[in-house]
Amino acid sequence: MTDAPRATVYLDVDGVLCPFGPEGFSDWGTGFEQVEIGMLGVHWAPELVEELNRLSARPGVHFVWLTSWEDMAPKYLCHAIGLEGRHWPVLRYSEQKGTREWWKLEAIQRDISRHRPGRAVWIDDQLGFEESALAWMAFLGRGILGISPDPRRGIARADILRIEAFLDG
Repeated sequence: MTDAPRATVYLDVDGVLCPFGPEGFSDWGTGFEQVEIGMLGVHWAPELVEELNRLSARPGVHFVWLTSWEDMAPKYLCHAIGLEGRHWPVLRYSEQKGTREWWKLEAIQRDISRHRPGRAVWIDDQLGFEESALAWMAFLGRGILGISPDPRRGIARADILRIEAFLDG
């Protein structure tokens, strides 16, 4: 859709793109792949990577890394799993002032204030447990969608469908 509203998707890695200790099949119908990145082994679902590549190529959709991986996500992870996120901006812990309990909340607030996307999607497995983040998103209302996947499964097919509906809405 070429007339999609300008939207930013903030993406975490651990527990979201790369689940912790997954077993069996992914929500995408296949087993999880595994790769070693340095001394760290990560799991991922290739179908999820394909969906994220497709979403990030949509006109008007802008992806941003919001992960403790920081620069390692675009530098190492993308190449290892085939994610086209090497040029996505990275929000960093060191750039925050430390005025909030959770650095990611401060980072996303600053980024949204600076760039003013029409819509924002925040995907982080910790999100459902952060009361201050949930309260802030409730205050923003319909302009933001929070996705907090099961950290042992990562982003599910249903999450992608919710994101697409939100971006199209």
